[in-house]
Amino acid sequence: MTATITRLLIANRGEIARRIMRTAHARGIVCVAVFSEPDADEIFVAEADLAVALAGVSSAQTYLDREQLLAAARITDCDAVHPGYGFLSESAEF
Repeated sequence: MTATITRLLIANRGEIARRIMRTAHARGIVCVAVFSEPDADEIFVAEADLAVALAGVSSAQTYLDREQLLAAARITDCDAVHPGYGFLSESAEF
C-alpha cells in the first residue's frame, strides 16, 4: 500500500521552500512552513498554508534543530517532512 501525503512540513526557508511549496500545492498537498524570527516576514511564510515559528534566531537554533522541526510536524499533523536543500537534508540521521 502506498501512503498518500496530504500535509507536508518544509524544513527549509526562502526560495527553496517556495519551490517545494509550488510543486506540493500543484499536487493538492497542504504546506507547512517553519520560520525563525528574522524570517517571519518572508514570502515563503505568507505562501504556506500554515506556518510555525521556531524558537531562536540562528540556523543552529532553528532550521537545524531536529526536535523543533519534528514537534512542528506533529502539532500540525504532517504526514511527511521535506528537508529541502542544505540544513538537515545533509543529515543521514534525520
